[in-house]
Amino acid sequence: MGKRHRIFAGRELRALRERRGLRQAELAQQLSISPSYLSQLEHDDRPLTPRLIEQVASLFPLDWQDFPGEDAEQLSLSLREAANDPLFDSPLPPDAIARLAEQQPAFARRFVELHAAFRRTSQRLEMVDEALAVDAGEGARLPWEEVRDWFHLSNNYVDPIDRAAERLARLIAGPDALPSAEALQQHLAQVHGIAVEMRPAEVLRSFDAASKVLHIDSGQPAASIRFQIAYHVAATSLGPAIRRIADAARLRSEVSRELLTIGLANYAAGAVLMPYGSFRAMARAFRHDVDRLALHYQTSFEQTCHRLSTMQREGERGLPIFFCRVDMAGNITKRHSATRLQFARFGGACPLWVVHEAAAIPDRILVQLAETPDGVRYVSIAKGLVKTAGRFDRNPRRFAVALGCEAQHAGDFIYADGIDLASARAVTPIGVSCRICPRTDCEQRAYPPSDQTIGVDLFRRGVVPYEMKT
Repeated sequence: MGKRHRIFAGRELRALRERRGLRQAELAQQLSISPSYLSQLEHDDRPLTPRLIEQVASLFPLDWQDFPGEDAEQLSLSLREAANDPLFDSPLPPDAIARLAEQQPAFARRFVELHAAFRRTSQRLEMVDEALAVDAGEGARLPWEEVRDWFHLSNNYVDPIDRAAERLARLIAGPDALPSAEALQQHLAQVHGIAVEMRPAEVLRSFDAASKVLHIDSGQPAASIRFQIAYHVAATSLGPAIRRIADAARLRSEVSRELLTIGLANYAAGAVLMPYGSFRAMARAFRHDVDRLALHYQTSFEQTCHRLSTMQREGERGLPIFFCRVDMAGNITKRHSATRLQFARFGGACPLWVVHEAAAIPDRILVQLAETPDGVRYVSIAKGLVKTAGRFDRNPRRFAVALGCEAQHAGDFIYADGIDLASARAVTPIGVSCRICPRTDCEQRAYPPSDQTIGVDLFRRGVVPYEMKT
């Protein structure tokens, strides 16, 4: 076994402390070391020990990504995450994980890869389950469902498009600025010879290829107008790269590929308006305060939430979150999860989830501490939104968006500040959907779980008209 590489990370440790607003004594207490020892670490007089590496990575998982390291440390963290999956009865001790990563790296990598394959297989089985549930065989999934699943299995991050969009944003606005609507229009005019015309219209955006004029409905909010222009900038400038990815995707129909092309252009537009590097840094500085981020980037609440769900760049990951959009009927029209929480494949989501309440209360952020049947707790927010039609004779669109993270990341999620994370009374028990939820004592059940036998008594009635037999 080779000599272990020593890690000196004084600058990163000091930056972490300052970013968190902690004094040396406060951080030293969290790390269970003396302030003088911490001072030596911050001045690179002493290296981080394996125990401190584990402590920092556990207490500050997002900040740890900025620390220098070697393969053994990164492998140890990946192994710890895989070994702590709720499917195992109990987690491995940190020192055992560190030894395994250092002494048996090949085995550790295979375990991490196997766990990742298990997660992917579970997700694919859910897709098969959806197809079987509608009893339609191989052609069960509709084109938009295929595209939705493509993004989900891509972890909602498309690296070549995201990096190209980041470069495009710098080209349009410079290295330290954000692309304004005016700068985007100027880029279209100078590079592509396309003019932008604002006027009341029946559609949000249309392009006349013959006259090279992009028509934008002027009745939209400013953030939506800017996004529509950014979409055309991305679709025009990054069109070949987007098309290559769509053509290479294993989709069953041309309609699916066209929908994926549109989805990738929408993704690229968000990445142009909210470039990855600056957006990730600002999100961490604002502790993922969506309103502050939306104000800074001149984007809508939904656009900002959606972008937060794409922070999955290797080596520069953002907060692992889930994001979804739910309409007034409970249909999930957008969804992605970088956490262990998975959304219902069909049917409605759990009625106890705060997103359903938010759909009826627009422009107010609701916060909930929820626990899924596997024992994992999540801090989630939901906000009801209304998209006006801009005219009296058309009904506005009403829906809610939800965003959340696992409770272990609560320190990086500003919405958790007012919650007692240790209180059992503060927790709402939720499931994925009634169809697969194992909770037998839920008073909100719409129907029994599909994998359990139910019993019915003619002369006995509880909150639901059946009992589940274990």
